This record gives sequence, structure tokens and C-alpha cells, in this order.
Amino acid sequence: MLLERIYDEDLAQASYFIGCQAKGEAIVIDARRDVSEYFDLAARHGMRITAVAETHIHADYLSGTRELAAATGAQAYVSGEGGEDWQYGFDANRLNHGDTITLGNITIEARHTPGHTPEHLIFLVTDGAFSTDPGYMISGDFVFAGDLGRPDLLDEAAGGVDTRFEGAKQLFSSLKHQFLTLPDHILVYPGHGAGSACGKALGALPATTVGYERTNAWWAEYLAKDDEQGFIDELLEGQPDAHACFGRMKRENKNGPQVLGPLSPLEAFTSDQVRSALEEDRAIFVDTRSHDQVKQGTVIGALNIPAGGKTASFGAWAYDPEQQKQALILLAEDQQQAETMRNHLMRVGIDRVTGYTISLADLPQTQPATITPAELEDFEPALLLDVRNKSEHAQGHIPGSLQLSAGRVLWHQDQLPSSGPIVTYCQSGVRNSVAASALRRQGYDVRELVGSYAGCSAWKQSH
Repeated sequence: MLLERIYDEDLAQASYFIGCQAKGEAIVIDARRDVSEYFDLAARHGMRITAVAETHIHADYLSGTRELAAATGAQAYVSGEGGEDWQYGFDANRLNHGDTITLGNITIEARHTPGHTPEHLIFLVTDGAFSTDPGYMISGDFVFAGDLGRPDLLDEAAGGVDTRFEGAKQLFSSLKHQFLTLPDHILVYPGHGAGSACGKALGALPATTVGYERTNAWWAEYLAKDDEQGFIDELLEGQPDAHACFGRMKRENKNGPQVLGPLSPLEAFTSDQVRSALEEDRAIFVDTRSHDQVKQGTVIGALNIPAGGKTASFGAWAYDPEQQKQALILLAEDQQQAETMRNHLMRVGIDRVTGYTISLADLPQTQPATITPAELEDFEPALLLDVRNKSEHAQGHIPGSLQLSAGRVLWHQDQLPSSGPIVTYCQSGVRNSVAASALRRQGYDVRELVGSYAGCSAWKQSH
């Protein structure tokens, strides 16, 4: 048996490629939308992808299940659990508790583990060439290394009302009646790692075991004492902000994301073409440089979505494809970098990248407004806005600031003043630049605090 983890550092998301070498067949579980890496793996190992499956209706990225099934002709499998409200809206094989998928010597059994979501499944994997018992678990957003999938996302991102309490109870039951009934040796492969917003304290380890979590996880003592209420209280306390884009992606994943098919190479635009598209409001310019470089000057109306490790995350904060219909033109070093960025943006449902340019020259530019900590002392903004997470704000903030995380500002403009300057800050300036660029496109007068919270704190200590 072959089992490989494909990890996206951007979204802290893992998908899994499991193959039977004897039969040359493979399944991909929780695929992302840019599917070329799965084809590369299949070709490298001489396998065909004959099945694709997912553990639940995801909120933090757009699923590639339909994309990969369409590209390969593979059978698609999704959960049939969770009740009428949690049924998928596209054609696929429905899996219920105890159903199996067979690939040569490999048996994959679905187990219903509600809590993070009502329809959530885990997959127990048995390598029949080696054993008659399962040895591996693809745990999705049920059990992570050192943590659990949060049960409050349906409230935070899907419009639920107090569903977190029932979800927490279900999670306690799933642990008690499913996870802890398994032998200690089973290897657990979670759907996310450190940095994901799907839990509050995810570990960075790529895998764990049932026995290790049973002994060491924070929740183990509550299960050992059968203390459901204590478990619920600690589980729900201190969960991170849920990004507003989660609601959109939850809906799209339930209904079935658009299948894009083979992608055409991105076109290199001249400055004249870019300028014309911007003047006619057919496109939005995306400045992919660092926030420090952007402060020196950028294209008027540009979004700052830095290239590198968090392109998908930042893109989903700054651009709402349900409201903003213009195409995106990326600033990129070359076609390869532009297409890599396009792939990342596709993972969060941003599909309108139409081309790229390699230079800002001859484009209308401006210098984003800033304010220093010294200037802020004598300045009275209409709003002082902290775009960090609520947990960071609770640990320390500039007095008088409103907390509204960068992943939520575009969707909560009702909390912003209709006129007057807004001063924004994060911890070091990166998230602040993304959020400020999005707000400027909406017409707000935004001034970014130089050095953000860290710089302001250092300035106050020296004065």
C-alpha cells in the first residue's frame, strides 16, 4: 500500500493519495482544486486514480473532488450522513456509517463522526496485503494532532444559531464511541495542521496515533472522567476568528464547486492593456509585493495580495467573488509565478485571474496613506481598527481600538464609519496592508499605522 500526504502550507490543509500497488489503483481524499500534483503522483507510481472522496463539506477551501473526478473519470464519494440539511447537491456516491470502498487489497471504511459538522466522516484504512485490521485513519477535521475540529463554524460561517453546543456534544460522543474504541496503534492523518482556523491549538506534526491522543490530548481527561460539560466549555473557549469567506465556500462545496477543466496559460499583458482594463473597470490590479514595497507606491485601486506562503488566505480576505466581478491582473516576475498564484487563488474559489504583468511602469500610481505612532498621539480618527484575531486583541491592543479581523472586514462594513479617516493596524503590517487595500477599494479613507502594533508598542516604550 502507498499512502502519501499532499500538504498546502498556505491553507494548512492536507489531502491524501492512497494506492494499491498490486492493482495500480488509487484514491484521493480531500483533494484541492488544482489537481496536477495528484496526476504527477499517479504517473510516478504507475497508478490510475479511480476514486475520490471527502470527509465533510469543507469551509476553509474549495474542494477539488468534482474537479478531479471530472478529469479522471473516477468515482466520487461523499457523506450521506447528517440529515436532510447536510446532503450534497451534486451527483456522487453517498457513504453511510460502515460503508466501504475497495481498491485491490485496500479497504477503506467510512465511520460517521459528527461534531465538527453533522455529516462528517473519517476513513479507516486496512492494508489487506498486510493485515485484516485497520492501521490508518484519515481523520479530516475530527481529530488533529493535539486538538479537535471546532464545532462552532456553522454558527460563525454558515449562518447557524447556537449549533456549537449540539456540535460539541456530538464531538464528545464521537470521541467516546468511535475514536476511543479503536486500538492505540492506528496512525491518524488529520486534514489540517498548525495555522488552520479549523481549531484553536493544532499541532504541526503530520500524523499522530490513537494511543498518543488518548494519553496526551487536552480532551483526554474529560473523556476519562466522562465530563461532557467540562469538555464543551473548554472546547468552545478561545476559538479563533472564522474568516467570512468560509460561509461562501461552505455553500459552494455543498452545492458542488464549478468544474474548471484544463487551464489555459496566463497571458502576459502590456502596460497599455493593463491601463485600459483598469480605466474601463474590467479588472483589478493585484500588487503581489511585500507590504513594505507597496508602501513606496502602488497602482491606484490595487489590492495587496502578497506572493508566497499565504496567497490563498490573503486573496480570500481581500476579494469577494460573489460581489466583485472584475478579473484580476497579477503583478508577477514571470508566467510561472503568476500561474502558481492562480493555483493558490483557485483553492479559495477565486477563478477570475485573467493575466499578469511584470512591471508597474506607465501605470497610474499612488502612495498608500500611513500614520506614525507619534502622529497618532494627536490624531482623532473616525475609527481605530485592529485587524488581528480577537485572541491577539485580548492579549493587548491600542486603547480605543475596535477588533475586526482582516478576514472579516470586507463583509462587516456595517461596523465601519460612513465617513472620516480609519487608522488600521495588525501585529507587524502584513495583514494590515491586505485589509487596508481592500477597504480603500470600497472607498474608505484608510491610514495604516507604521510598524503596526509591534512598532507602536516599541515606540511607546522608548518615549
